[in-house]
Amino acid sequence: MKRRDFIKQTSAGVAYAGLGGLTLSSCTTESTKHITILHTNDTHSQIEPFEANHRRYANKGGVARRATMVEEIRKENPNTLLLDAGDIFQGTPYFNYFGGELEFKLMSMLKYDAATLGNHDFDNSIEGFKKQLPNAKFDFVCANYDFKNTVLDTLVKPYKIFVKDGIRIGVFGLGIELKGLVNPRLYKETKYLDPINVAQSISKELKEEQHCDLVICLSHLGYNYRNSDKVSDLSLAKATENIDLIIGGHTHTFLPKPTVVKNRKGENMLVNQVGAYGVNLGRIDFFFDEEKNKTSKEKIILV
Repeated sequence: MKRRDFIKQTSAGVAYAGLGGLTLSSCTTESTKHITILHTNDTHSQIEPFEANHRRYANKGGVARRATMVEEIRKENPNTLLLDAGDIFQGTPYFNYFGGELEFKLMSMLKYDAATLGNHDFDNSIEGFKKQLPNAKFDFVCANYDFKNTVLDTLVKPYKIFVKDGIRIGVFGLGIELKGLVNPRLYKETKYLDPINVAQSISKELKEEQHCDLVICLSHLGYNYRNSDKVSDLSLAKATENIDLIIGGHTHTFLPKPTVVKNRKGENMLVNQVGAYGVNLGRIDFFFDEEKNKTSKEKIILV
């Protein structure tokens, strides 16, 4: 396979398109703390690479290839988180036959740290999702689905806090409205809460009460909707504050680099999404100085 590397460094963020990587050791100093965020979305049970004759993704993707890249990056920087923005299920016979067991076991082997739920993660019912949870050695977070009267009550948390090299990282999730997308019999009494209000409340708690240095939203709302009142990642970013990075899903949007959005206080927020089916692995690198002021770097690799 021929590769052309397009490398571009800015202060916006980091996106890795395609499964390849470059070291960022030249960007760090002894006093700088370096946090790497890796992310996927809408993998849709795509366990194997696409076939050589696939019209769009020939020979691309596959869990084994992703695992190799993740391992290499973790060796480069142990202070790495691996996250997913939902729609893990549905799309290949692996899901139809195993009901999500294989997906969760493989993600556990890759040592994912957290994920949120997409609408297709209810395709085998909320009970079917719960049945597979013992196979997931990572946490699911979603703040705007009220699971109080369902089998997922207490099993899906609003957020989780990670500490890497003294840097506190708060990760919370948001899901799309299931009505109209999923049969109500599958998600039962799950209640959808307004994502903007929830995000503002949760991100404020993470910043001010939990003293997080970095706040990440795993969103399955979708990147953007034209001529629609539906909440998207872009509208969420503009209407909130305290969020540093939105990792998106649902719309299968491939962004060659993160979108920089001004939040409601006029501060920069990053929004990223890396398509679907595991053919791309997103990467954002944050650097913190001694006062924990953060910057980020961008490199783009197109395969």
